[in-house]
Amino acid sequence: MQSVAKVFGHPIHPMLVGFPVAMYTATLAAYLAYAVGSDPFWFRVGFGANVAGITTAVIAAIPGFFDWLLALPGHSEAKRIGTRHMGLNLAALGTFTVNAWIFDGFWSLPPQSIGLGIALASVGVGLTYAAGWLGWSMVQTHQVGITVLPAPARIDYIEDHRRAA
Repeated sequence: MQSVAKVFGHPIHPMLVGFPVAMYTATLAAYLAYAVGSDPFWFRVGFGANVAGITTAVIAAIPGFFDWLLALPGHSEAKRIGTRHMGLNLAALGTFTVNAWIFDGFWSLPPQSIGLGIALASVGVGLTYAAGWLGWSMVQTHQVGITVLPAPARIDYIEDHRRAA
């Protein structure tokens, strides 16, 4: 099952997913730092990371959606896992969007309490990590987006690259 959204033969979706994962995690970490130290810098970092996470999640979702829609057979296990993967990612995107909406307008004067932001970011990060686990299982178990070579070709490929190194 090959990806339909590629650049130079490589699937685009896996190249992009690290960005929202990192930004969502940074949101949680920065909000925790703000809760501990009350430094407005950390609130601003968290809010900026939240918005960046939303933006990069939407960008990563576009090729992922086309791969799910066009590359995965309709009644396959990979399609079912992909549907759950997409659902969890959309739930995380919604959670972080609500988080950004709640704290929009607090840039100049950060909120006194960030507890709700931490709770939403924690839920969003959990959803994102669960979605990532499913995404990786599609690659690992169902070889979605990778080229599987016959065993002798894999051995030759590895040996050729070891000699070249």
